Amino acid sequence: MTQEDKALRGGPLSGVRVLDMTSVIMGPYATQILAELGADVIKVESPEGDNMRHVGPMNNAGMGHIFLHANAGKRSIVLDLKHRGGREAALRLAEGCDVLISNVRPKAMARLGLDYEAVRERNPQLIHVSCCGFDQDGPDAARPAYDDLIQGATGLPWLMQQYGAPEPTYAPTTLSDRVTGLHAVYAVTAALYARSRTGHGQAVVVPMFEAMSQFILGDHMAGLTFDPPLGTPGYARLLTPHRRPYATRDGWLCVLIYNDKHWRSFFGAIGESDGLGADPRFATHGARAAHIDAVYAEVSRIMRARTTEAWRALLDAADVPNMSMNSPADLLANPQLRATGFLRDTVHPTEGAMHAMAHPTKWSGTPPARQFTPAPRLGEHTAALLREAGYSQADIDELLASGACAAALPEPTH
Repeated sequence: MTQEDKALRGGPLSGVRVLDMTSVIMGPYATQILAELGADVIKVESPEGDNMRHVGPMNNAGMGHIFLHANAGKRSIVLDLKHRGGREAALRLAEGCDVLISNVRPKAMARLGLDYEAVRERNPQLIHVSCCGFDQDGPDAARPAYDDLIQGATGLPWLMQQYGAPEPTYAPTTLSDRVTGLHAVYAVTAALYARSRTGHGQAVVVPMFEAMSQFILGDHMAGLTFDPPLGTPGYARLLTPHRRPYATRDGWLCVLIYNDKHWRSFFGAIGESDGLGADPRFATHGARAAHIDAVYAEVSRIMRARTTEAWRALLDAADVPNMSMNSPADLLANPQLRATGFLRDTVHPTEGAMHAMAHPTKWSGTPPARQFTPAPRLGEHTAALLREAGYSQADIDELLASGACAAALPEPTH
């Protein structure tokens, strides 16, 4: 086995070093995936730490639940980037990294002297990824951006009201952050591939507004796709108020009767082949799409006639797609997620017993690590990382004394 083969046993990105200058959710979600794939991720934090450290529930201060999930597999160094010594330490670290990724506004990165032009002087092969609110060539380039704001700006609350909400509302998940984070992951991996062919680093901008606009308009541009328009915006199947888990006699069930075969099987199973099964509104995919509200309303009426258990048995036998409606608590006990190893029980060295998630993909040759280091305490690896960057112990002591960096406090007990 070659050294390269041995290295790749740590994951497909084994040997890649990432300087992670992100916080909150979008950037940390992206870099946590890179860590799962084998990258050595160095998380640069301010003296106050990532904001998500302070969002409960938590066992110990600074170790909030979202932080624990989004920062596993990383090493934490505390640097005050406004301090000359802290900025220089960041540049020294960048010299030994393949990727620098930030979600600080680009102009702020420039003021800190950590923009692409400044950093590539120290490392011409570096891939500099900026996750920001808006494409920097537009009039909104300097505006701040958060998940709620981007959801609103890209039309999601409007769509929720069209769907039946009494007033515009946000999706109850950090959708914009996580969609953009996934764009950042493929941007990093594609740029690494390009560098392997050209030998050159580059700057990549990953804007939230444009990423979510693509996500929303892909479904809902609809008639506005054409000029002149061929109708209003909105994909009708997704917006009918009857597209929701169906009420059964004793609970709820998620059912999607989608193609012609499914519909024939469904009508056969409920004894309606010659009744509703002969209704022209149900005959073809196009006809169902044209009458989707009435079609789903009819299914909603029918589903109330049996219990959830009876429906699952009937629909499974007919090969009609259905799934239970789960809560987060249900997912933690889900047999599929447990059997595949996606969910695992672990013990954090300071936070105690906890449930953790593995990477959802599986690889035949270079699998992501199934076990890797837990989310770090603030500044847990400051001294070790400075030593790796070439600082002597005397230099480290001086930086600590000056406030340019900070190390972790003694471990709390949980």
